[in-house]
Amino acid sequence: MISRRDILTATATGAMVTATTTARAASFGNPDEPPQGAINAKNRESLTDPGPQSHALASQFPSAQSPPPTDVGDLPQFWASFNNAPRRIQNGGWARQVTQADFAISETISGVNMRLTAGGIRELHWHLAAEWAYMTYGWCRVTVLDDKGRAYVSDVKEGDLWYFPPGFPHSLQGLAPDGCEFIICFDDGKASEFNTTLVTDWLAHTPPEILAENFGVPAETFSKIPLHNLWIFQGKLPGHLSADEKAIREPLGLPPYPFTFSLGSSEPVRQTKGGEVRVADSSNFTISKTIAAGLVTQRPGALREMHWHPQADEWAYWIKGKGQVTAFETGPKAVTLDFNPGDIGYVKRNNGHYVKNVGDTDMQYLEVFRSSYYADVSLSDWLTHSPPEMVAQTLNIDEATIAKFPNDRPLVMPR
Repeated sequence: MISRRDILTATATGAMVTATTTARAASFGNPDEPPQGAINAKNRESLTDPGPQSHALASQFPSAQSPPPTDVGDLPQFWASFNNAPRRIQNGGWARQVTQADFAISETISGVNMRLTAGGIRELHWHLAAEWAYMTYGWCRVTVLDDKGRAYVSDVKEGDLWYFPPGFPHSLQGLAPDGCEFIICFDDGKASEFNTTLVTDWLAHTPPEILAENFGVPAETFSKIPLHNLWIFQGKLPGHLSADEKAIREPLGLPPYPFTFSLGSSEPVRQTKGGEVRVADSSNFTISKTIAAGLVTQRPGALREMHWHPQADEWAYWIKGKGQVTAFETGPKAVTLDFNPGDIGYVKRNNGHYVKNVGDTDMQYLEVFRSSYYADVSLSDWLTHSPPEMVAQTLNIDEATIAKFPNDRPLVMPR
């Protein structure tokens, strides 16, 4: 038997469910929390900020000043920048860095921005971590010795990469006409460019008689060596590359794989009206065993589609243009931030995100991963390769509409 009370209760419950569903469908922001965002602030005074502030700084972060109403909760800060990192300036160039000490979320990658003058030398040294670098300006000569005693030298230009495995000694020198600038990534968030193993330091802290015995020359040979490291110093412009190639090649010849790669002139792995993506990993840059990267170019208004990376955290460097990134994590948590040239982003492995070009020029940035290969999972690709009926029931969208979703992993969507 069903009582009158049961009928009234059921009717009231159904009405509440209908009202809640309608409200959620029409609201902006997280439906499980009080509405967020400027669009939901009926009292416009809720948007004002009368307190002390830097208008110049605030203007660079419009998404932080007024987040989309769909943002919810918080995430560890995933924005950093070389623009406010102190430069260590010496005669011959400068460098600045962002490590995990400055950028807590960045566990797997630390970054360095370095400039060398024409003839400027980053002295002979090696690292505990692998070094991967992308040239953003000018020309640079790189030299490296592998663990079999085979030497390699090459001149690199804007858009080129180099990769030195841990412990491989190397040097860098800016070339004419105006030296170079580049971004270095180490495969360890704690690695520092300011604390490297330098040849000058080792020689200065080795007894002269040991140096004499080691090199087979008189101890007096080392009477004028630097007693303090050089790190970056001004040198003479080197001669033609062919002369250095000839000088270093004997007796063991060249390494089996090059330590440099031209990412900027490589074929895109994906190209659409919205932009393109070029990739360098161990599949085409064989020596690069611990760093994989994508060079993404997006036209104005284009979207780097909603996706995530299953193999590694993403460290991103903005080369040009203005970008907006929303990162999504279980919770739910969703945070939107803005990026400009010289800025760094970091999204944890498997966290969903997208990148929107919000400027009026092309936007370009690097996606860098501590991994031997490049990988991502596209949201639209997943939904269009799941049973349509199940997706339709999950999203309350008819199957015909779902069939219009991109099903070919476009990477970059046009506006």
